[in-house]
Amino acid sequence: EPPDTPKDFFCQTQDMKRIKCTWTQGETYLYGQNSPRYTLSKTSSQKMALCEASCPKQCSCSWDIGQQRIWNVTVTVENPLGKKTATDVFDVKHRIYPTAPLQVWEDSTDTEITLHWNYEKNGIELFWQIEVLQPDGEVELHNSSDVGSHHKRVTVRGLQPYTEYTARVRCAAAKHFWRWSEWSQPLTIRTKEGTPSGKLDIWREITPVLGGRNVTLFWKKTPSFQPNGKIISYEVTWEKVEYGSKPESISFSSVYNSTRIFLDNHSYRIIIMAKNNANFSLPSVLIISGAPDNKILFCSFLGTEELKEGRVNGTDDGILISWEPRSIYDSYIIDWCNFPRLQPCDLQWKRFGPNTSSAVISSAAFVPGVRYKFHIYGSVADKASLLEKKIGYLRELPPQPDPSVRKVDLTYNSVTLSWDSYLPDESKPGFIRGYHVYVSPIQGKCNLKGSKKHILSDDSELCKYTIDNPEEKTYTVEHLMPNTKYKIVVKAFTGGGETPIVNFRYIDTPYNSNMLYFVFLVVIVPTLVAAVCHWKMKWVKECCCPVIPSPNKSKVLSFKEYKIDSEKVLKINDCIPDILAVDSNAEAQKL
Repeated sequence: EPPDTPKDFFCQTQDMKRIKCTWTQGETYLYGQNSPRYTLSKTSSQKMALCEASCPKQCSCSWDIGQQRIWNVTVTVENPLGKKTATDVFDVKHRIYPTAPLQVWEDSTDTEITLHWNYEKNGIELFWQIEVLQPDGEVELHNSSDVGSHHKRVTVRGLQPYTEYTARVRCAAAKHFWRWSEWSQPLTIRTKEGTPSGKLDIWREITPVLGGRNVTLFWKKTPSFQPNGKIISYEVTWEKVEYGSKPESISFSSVYNSTRIFLDNHSYRIIIMAKNNANFSLPSVLIISGAPDNKILFCSFLGTEELKEGRVNGTDDGILISWEPRSIYDSYIIDWCNFPRLQPCDLQWKRFGPNTSSAVISSAAFVPGVRYKFHIYGSVADKASLLEKKIGYLRELPPQPDPSVRKVDLTYNSVTLSWDSYLPDESKPGFIRGYHVYVSPIQGKCNLKGSKKHILSDDSELCKYTIDNPEEKTYTVEHLMPNTKYKIVVKAFTGGGETPIVNFRYIDTPYNSNMLYFVFLVVIVPTLVAAVCHWKMKWVKECCCPVIPSPNKSKVLSFKEYKIDSEKVLKINDCIPDILAVDSNAEAQKL
C-alpha cells in the first residue's frame, strides 16, 4: 500500500539548543528495499534534509537550533507506491518541553516538608508543580513560580506528624506553556514526631480489700487520639484529692495497657498520659471516690446494696442496652467482659454522650449461649457512679442437660415430679423461662385432661404441660390410668427453645386400692352374709321371724307409762286377742 500521512507530527525542544520532531509511522506491508523512507527538511527547501529519521517504535529526528526561532518543517514519507507529507510551523520558545528534575532531596519538621532540587535554567522561565501523596491515597498539588537561583525549594505545610508522604516534582514553561516535563523520581518522606494530640480513654475496676482497694487501671487510644509519633511509654500518676499529698507515679512500656495499684479509703485523682519522643499527651483524669471504712466497702462488695440486674436482648448487630438518662451527668460509660468465664475477664468499656440513653454493644468476641454482664455508669467531673446493671445474651440457646428429676411420687391416677435447680445462673445458655413436662402411655395415644398435644419427629404423640414459673421445681400430672406404664420427661426451655427429646423416664401406676375396697364391700361382704344366713337358716328364722314374738320386741307395747322394771305391760283393753289362755292358776291369780 502507499504510505499514510505521518500522524501526530510535532516538534519541541528541551534545552533551547536542539529541536526534536516525532511522528507515528503507518503500515505499508512493504519491507526491505521497498520500506518507506522518511525525510525531514525545511518546507522552503525540501531538497536539503535537516536530519536522518529513525523509527524503532516512534519515528524521531533532531537537529541543532542555531539562531533561528521560527521554523517551518516538513516530513516526507515515500515508498515505490507513493509519497505523503506532513508540515509543522512553530516558534521554538512556544515548544519548550523541560527535562525532569534529577536530584531531589528533602528536610522536614513535624508538620512541614521542604523539597530541594537543582536545575539548569538555560534561559527558560519555568513553572513548578509538586505532587504530595497522602497516606489515604488522596493527592495534593502545590504550584510554585520560578526563582532566580539554580537551587529550587518548595515547602508544603499542614501535614500530620510522624506520617509518610510521597512527593515528586515536574515543571513547564511559565510564559508559553507547551507540555509538563516528566515527573522526578518519587521521594518517600516521614515527618518528624510531634506532641500527641487528644487524650487517652481511661477506665478502672475496683476490688475492695482489707485496708483499702485494689484498683486496676485500663487505657486505650480513641479514634480522636493521635500519637503523632511512636508511643514509647505511659505515665500513671495518683494523688489524694483532699489532702494534696505528694503524687506517686510509675511509667510503663508502650506494650502495656493496664496496671493495678493499691489505694487506701481516701479519694484519689488518677492521671494517665502517653509519651512519644517529642512530648506527653494531654492528661486523662479519673477520680476514685473515697470509702468511709472497710465495713461499708465489704458490705457493698458482698451485695447487701446490690442493684437489681435487668435483662437485655441480643440483636443482629450486638446486644441492645438501654438506661434511664439523668441530667446531672455529662457522659455515660458501659463496661463488660468479652470473656466472662475467664479471669481476668478482658474488661472492655465504651463512652457515650449525655443525650444518649441506649446503645448496641457489639464485639467479635460475643458468642451465642454466653451470659454477658453490663454495668452502666454516669460520669460528671471525672467521677463515675454506678447507675444500672444489665445481663443478656447475644442469642439464647436451649439448656443442656435436662433437669435432674430427684423424686417421683406415684398414685394410681397421678404422678408428682420433683427436680433439682437447673444450673448456676452464669453457666446457663439462656434465661430459664419455665419447664415442659411430657407424658405418654407406652401403648395407645395420650389424651390427658389439661394437656396439649405434642408431635415428635417420628410422629408419635405426647401430652405436654407447660410451667411458666422458672422457680417451680415440682409438678403433678393427673388423670392417669391405674396399672398403666407411662414414659415421662421434664425439659427446661429458654428464649432459644429446648433440646430435642431423647431420653424418657418410665413409670408404672399402681392398682386402684379404693376400687378394690368398693368391690369388697359391694360383692364380697354380701356374699359372705348370704352364705352365713343360708348356713344358719333356722337360727336366723327364729331370730328374725319367730312363731311367737317376744312381747318386749313388739311395737304394740310402746307405752312408756306401763312398765314393771324393764318389761313392758300390755293392758288387755288395748287390744282384742284371738285366744285368751290361762297358763296356770298361780299366774292368773297373780294377774
